[in-house]
Amino acid sequence: MRTLDLLRLTGLAAIWGASFLFMRIIAPVLGTFPTAFFRVLLATVGLLAILLAMRTRWSFDGKLGACLVLGVVNSGIPFACYAVAAQLLPAGYSAIFNATTPLMGVLIGALLFAEKMTGAKLAGVCFGLVGVALLTRTGPVAYDMELLVGALACLGATACYGLGGFLTRRWINDRGGLDSRLVAFASQAGAALAMLPLFGVSVAIEPPASWGDGTLWASLLALGIGCTAFAYILYFRLLADIGPVRTLTVTFLIPPFGVFWGVLLLDEPLSWAYLQGGTLIAIALWLVLKPAPAEPEPAIPSEVQTAELEPERRAP
Repeated sequence: MRTLDLLRLTGLAAIWGASFLFMRIIAPVLGTFPTAFFRVLLATVGLLAILLAMRTRWSFDGKLGACLVLGVVNSGIPFACYAVAAQLLPAGYSAIFNATTPLMGVLIGALLFAEKMTGAKLAGVCFGLVGVALLTRTGPVAYDMELLVGALACLGATACYGLGGFLTRRWINDRGGLDSRLVAFASQAGAALAMLPLFGVSVAIEPPASWGDGTLWASLLALGIGCTAFAYILYFRLLADIGPVRTLTVTFLIPPFGVFWGVLLLDEPLSWAYLQGGTLIAIALWLVLKPAPAEPEPAIPSEVQTAELEPERRAP
């Protein structure tokens, strides 16, 4: 992997690690669907402004519909799931559960997209799951029904991310590619369209008790513009450059940032379980990222070599 791609992965991890902090501030006040809807709406507006400022050529090459659907899979559903988790779990926990995304990518790739499941990748999946389980059972949050519901919501989100990475490759990158800024914009627009009716119904049935203050809306802006609009441009660029499995390993780098932001800004508890589970996740990251050994070329029989070098001796 190039140094530039590694720097992009690290920067994306820091940005997305902060997203769990902002959701932890917003979701308990606004609720699930308002949080998800405002996030994708602000991201759509932010990306539109970026595209207009950069005078991007508006050509989707027949892939607009695919991009809209990708937005539902890659943003709409996962953001709603993480908004649920943000009402039940600390920001660090959501970031840690998010680390199962590459594991989901490996499993979904093997089951649905004929990706080769190497021994190293399988071992990486096992180490990653053990690391997440260790953090869940020995971390500072009580092991109860709220933790389980929040964990299931996070796993639903990571399954969508794993599927979305491969769908992006099949629908976008393998068909000539598309400007990553256009993919990011259209996907967020698709997510906003999908979330709009759910937002309307939720507000009509049970409106938020409060629409928050300046801190909440500043957090929403940071979540929508920085952690979504800008981050998704980076994400789709990485998908095109290094592929879905390696791009999804960014979520192994998110937990340290998620825990750090939560401890620093929300006074969330810190535990040695974070270090223990994080070590296992780091091993999983290495196993998934390490290149497969090159297959040796088949040996050419000596008589074939002789025939190629001295054809006149084989003539009748």
